[in-house]
Order: sequence, then C-alpha cells, then structure tokens
Amino acid sequence: MASEGTQAPAPTLWDEFLKLRDEQRENTKGAPPVIKGNRLAQETNQQGLMKWYLHPALKNTVLSTFMFFEQEIPPGSRSGRIRFQGGQVMIILEGSGYTLVDGVKHFWEGGDVVNLPIRGPGIVVQHFNLDKEKPAKFIGVEPNWFACTTVDRSSGFEQLETAPEFKRS
Repeated sequence: MASEGTQAPAPTLWDEFLKLRDEQRENTKGAPPVIKGNRLAQETNQQGLMKWYLHPALKNTVLSTFMFFEQEIPPGSRSGRIRFQGGQVMIILEGSGYTLVDGVKHFWEGGDVVNLPIRGPGIVVQHFNLDKEKPAKFIGVEPNWFACTTVDRSSGFEQLETAPEFKRS
C-alpha cells in the first residue's frame, strides 16, 4: 500500500503472470470435468456435421489447450476440403473411407488412427465415406494453438519464494 504522498509501485510483468493465472483459475472454476457427448448439439458447417467438445470459443471447459470434435460423414458423402497446418489426430469410430492429404489417398476403417502431418506451407485435406448405406464417424484432436499452454502449465503456478535481489519499490 502506498503511503500518502507516494506513488504505488508499477506492476511488473511477473505481476501480470500472477494476474493472468488468477483470471484463468476464475474462468475455469465450476467447469465440468466430463463433457457429455449426448448433450452436445451437432452443427452443420463448411466441413460437414460436427460436434465440438473443446474449441477456442468454448470458455466453460477445464482445458482449453486442445480442439476436440466428432465429425460424421453421411453415407457416400464427403467432408469439406481445407488447407491447414496439420498436426491433427483422428480416431475412426465407425465406417470406412479415405482421407486425401495433398492429393494422396489414405484408406481407413473403424478402429484406425489417422495422423495428419504438420507441414510449413500447410496440408490440403478432405475425407470421404465409401459406404453408401452407413455414416462414417471419427473424432479429431489437435493443439489449440490459441491457448496451447496456460500460465498454470498443468502443474500449478505459485510464487513460493522471492529472489533476494527483488525489492518491491
């Protein structure tokens, strides 16, 4: 506390770390540790039919370091085609089809894992359901580069001792 006639000390960037930590803790307080898939709405977007478990715009989750979604491709259909950095892992839940990565077909079926590579200029990806009668479903996860590491760094973040050189002015 500044005494009368003196100025309060300017906050340090270290103080900003502590402030950010407290804000993140407050934002995740009460967030559910389990996200119920049967309670999520399926949206139709440019990529197709998706349910979002974790997304940068969803603020009521314990973790924000991943994007996690379920995608369904109707019988005989396909997803949208995108260019992105890659680094996504897909677990095929059901169905059979293939994924085009930069024009190369990679076939998959239920139980398979598809790793989409990271490439500097990005990759072009599109998914196809080969079954004309049943949908294909997969989950996809990738780092949320918008919030990949929180200040708590998954282990807590506390100032336990101050360096002897530090004197708050």
